[in-house]
Amino acid sequence: MTEKPVEKPVAGMSFEEAMAALEQVVGQLERGDVALEASIALYERGAALKAHCEAKLKDAEEKVELIRAAEGRAIGTTPVEGM
Repeated sequence: MTEKPVEKPVAGMSFEEAMAALEQVVGQLERGDVALEASIALYERGAALKAHCEAKLKDAEEKVELIRAAEGRAIGTTPVEGM
């Protein structure tokens, strides 16, 4: 019987760690050589990793917008030229 490797909690991961872990989960699921119960657990972890990455990206976008606002630059999307 092989031991399952200890997985780092998603909440404690950096964006890069979570993306790497998500890529591993996707790879395992795509290979299709994982038992059904393990596939469900992988899918759940993948969903948690995806949500974590999205939250980290949202935080980064908000920080960039605050920096832009502090510099007096427009916040939000940039208008398309020629409109």
